[in-house]
Amino acid sequence: MTPDPRPAVSVVGIGADGWDGLPDTSRAALCAADVLVGGARQLALLPAHECAGERVAWPSPLRPAVPALLAEHAGRRLAVLASGDPMFYGIGRTLSEIAGPDALRVLPHPSSVSYACARLGWPVEETEVVTTVGRPVAGLGAALHHGRRLLVLSAGATTPAEVAELLAARGFGPSRLRVLEQLGSGRERLVAGTASGWDRPPGDPLNVVAVDCVREPGGPRLGAVPGLPDEAYENDGQLTKRHVRAATLAALAPAPGELLWDVGGGSGSIGIEWMRTHRSCRAVTVERDAERARRIERNAERLGVPGLRVVTAAAPDGLAGLPVPDAVFIGGGLTAPGLLDACWDALPEGGRLVANTVTLESEALLAERYRRHGGELVRLAVAHAVPVGGFTGWRQAMPVTQWSVTKSPAGESS
Repeated sequence: MTPDPRPAVSVVGIGADGWDGLPDTSRAALCAADVLVGGARQLALLPAHECAGERVAWPSPLRPAVPALLAEHAGRRLAVLASGDPMFYGIGRTLSEIAGPDALRVLPHPSSVSYACARLGWPVEETEVVTTVGRPVAGLGAALHHGRRLLVLSAGATTPAEVAELLAARGFGPSRLRVLEQLGSGRERLVAGTASGWDRPPGDPLNVVAVDCVREPGGPRLGAVPGLPDEAYENDGQLTKRHVRAATLAALAPAPGELLWDVGGGSGSIGIEWMRTHRSCRAVTVERDAERARRIERNAERLGVPGLRVVTAAAPDGLAGLPVPDAVFIGGGLTAPGLLDACWDALPEGGRLVANTVTLESEALLAERYRRHGGELVRLAVAHAVPVGGFTGWRQAMPVTQWSVTKSPAGESS
């Protein structure tokens, strides 16, 4: 009989309390395994006299090694150890994507988030979780709002100090921090302080940081919807201004998991605010000027979306090889030969394109595309009240012409 090429894998969650904290079902899966795979710390928690299987420590980097490891042990009973709940920021996701969910038997353990919320008295469903495991601490910036409760999954002993430093730099220095170490074990410890006054030495690397967000008086307030203050961005004048930016993001209509091409990035505001709408939103900004590209990266890190990809190249050449977008924004360079066609051709059915311009030449180009493909052509005009002598009058900003369109089957649009 030909053995099933897909291994039957038990994915067993284990906590800091080790073997003693495992239910009988999880223990049985580990005792029956021919091969036990996990981190060195996790494998050390298993008693040798109970778990006799061959022990294999995860290689680094982990994800590229998974297919070969599964293939090597095909046909054997395989048990993979995971911290807490394997499907919550754990190895379970990687195994499910590579081996397929039908090849897995997942036996979860309470996650560090469940333990932390139990200790703090926080409702799990109202607590936002940000991970720094394999990700920049800067990603915490997008979750900072006065009065919110956050749990930060630490990458190690130095994470609490890094979190405190970021909070203080972002105007949340008064925030209360509590570091919960070795949750679920007999060695639990809680260390508390404020972000601006954090002077605790590094503790146990197995920790979670709880943050009660408090914005300092007069600190910058960044809302949860597009249209951040212009002052939030470092810029050289190449910035889609606040009110036009809000209208542009409304036309782009980001949804979770979608990818945006931001062509002619300027200061990166459209790509940044696209990604801030949901943690799973992705964006690629294409900017030909190297200094502006570096500025976009700084803005993205400061505003909590360090995952924004910046391509330093002129469009349309810089678009080659990029993943298929769900939406495209063109904020500059509309008259560049082939740019509009390249963006249009890259969009799949149902993809959205939004283009803004302030010049007559580009406006004529958008009007022609509007006649050809339909969509919506609007002019956005914003005026600000300014002093006029001892009185107040209106100062008109340059009007922006905006074309937005959804690509439908056979090139027809709406």
